[in-house]
Amino acid sequence: MTLSESFRPNRLRLTACAMLAAATMGGCTYDYWKASKPNAREPQLLTSDRVSVDSVARGRRLADQGLDRQALAEFEKAIENNPTLITAYMSAGDIYMKYDMAASRFGTAAELAPGSFDANFKYGEALQALGRLVDSVRAYLKALAIKPTDPVANMNLGVAYLNLGEAEAALPYAERAVRLSPKNAAARTNLGAVYAELKQFDSAIAEYLQASELSSPTPQLLMNLAESLRKSEQYEQAANTLDQLVRIEPSAKVYERIGAVQFKMKKRDEAEVAFRKAVEIDANYYPAMNGVAVCLLNKYVLESSDAARVEAIKFLRTSLQVEKNQPKVKEWLAKYQHGA
Repeated sequence: MTLSESFRPNRLRLTACAMLAAATMGGCTYDYWKASKPNAREPQLLTSDRVSVDSVARGRRLADQGLDRQALAEFEKAIENNPTLITAYMSAGDIYMKYDMAASRFGTAAELAPGSFDANFKYGEALQALGRLVDSVRAYLKALAIKPTDPVANMNLGVAYLNLGEAEAALPYAERAVRLSPKNAAARTNLGAVYAELKQFDSAIAEYLQASELSSPTPQLLMNLAESLRKSEQYEQAANTLDQLVRIEPSAKVYERIGAVQFKMKKRDEAEVAFRKAVEIDANYYPAMNGVAVCLLNKYVLESSDAARVEAIKFLRTSLQVEKNQPKVKEWLAKYQHGA
């Protein structure tokens, strides 16, 4: 009886959102006034429509003071008076990043200034935050066609492709982001996630370790590192990483991963303790229930402990009540519920 990899395969997915990525990369300088031609005039700021221009100026001052509602009122007033004022759309979009309307405002800005990197980038960022990944990819590609060396746009595009399940498409952008910003931990973490998805675990580990040296390791970074170490069968290192993680974030998932690694190291008693701890934290965390059941079934097989078998069956049945789509668990239940 072995602990099946199918009982909780955690796909490595990037958890940082597009706005966090921009923050960790240092953001970008937004030039709201440049159009597609390098020598283009700036009619929106030279216009005689001082009402719109003054509204944008007032809105920015209010936004700097944290008065978002009043700032939005000024930006919307500017848009009403001059529907082609790109600065008003971009400024409103910055505030709307907290809400669903950001994509609408940045989208309009991108339509009005298709040659603007900032408008297309922010549009992609807003779409990514809304989970509209396919549209986000299109916007980032347009932005990178204008400014291919922007590290944030490359990183975010890699993230979007990865979350679409297209790791091969993500790879060149994630690698370019690291080349452009080699000391950025977020970029290296993202590249590590792409390598892990491509099952290039040694490369993933190298990126995660470099990221951990560049900034304080986040729980997600430690989890990703532990997973790659486990999948490359470096169990001792994976256990050490999880020990570090459990001190930061003692969640059911972390204890379940500790149990999985301990089981691989043939430390079945320690594994069972970790799995049970996970169930204590979250009574519905079915991967940990499966882990307890596997440990008990091994005890039944090796020690002929029928009490262990009976308890294992209870855990398996509870697990299936939480998540019905578990063929392997159904197989174990059918095999052991009446003894074997």
